[in-house]
Amino acid sequence: MDILLVDGYNMIGAWPELRQLKDTDFAGARDRLVKLMAEYQGVHGCRVIVVFDAHFVKGTEKKYRDSKVEVIFTRENETADERIEKLAIELNNVRDQVTVATSDYTEQWAVFGQGALRVSARELLTELGIMQKSIEKNLDEISDDKPHARIQLSKEQKEILEKWRRGEKMND
Repeated sequence: MDILLVDGYNMIGAWPELRQLKDTDFAGARDRLVKLMAEYQGVHGCRVIVVFDAHFVKGTEKKYRDSKVEVIFTRENETADERIEKLAIELNNVRDQVTVATSDYTEQWAVFGQGALRVSARELLTELGIMQKSIEKNLDEISDDKPHARIQLSKEQKEILEKWRRGEKMND
């Protein structure tokens, strides 16, 4: 299984959409990154772990899952780079290929020395763009080839089905 470790704030600072969003809605920029990584994970079938520095969210370490993406806020006084290096060492084995997404040059060399591959923020954004265009093209082809559904679904029903598709938990 491939594992992608993502330096969250590095991506937010490098991707134009997220950089602009963080100026008005910092939490929204984080959420958007996680959603984009969920799409990536859904297409590539890899394990995705997004790591955020604690200096933006004070307190103890926090871990949770969102759409099957693992999200980690580091402990106070621990940087995302430090946690990513630890994870790269911990997760590196014969079966799993670890890739780290960061544009931090020093971090790239540190994880490369641990046997991990690296992808820059720009390269990952380009890959996401290609992936999204491919999905749109496939959807267009499918909708052209298949007859339209005879059952009309409400917006709420479509949202529920989309959440099921992504593996998200339903709110009661």
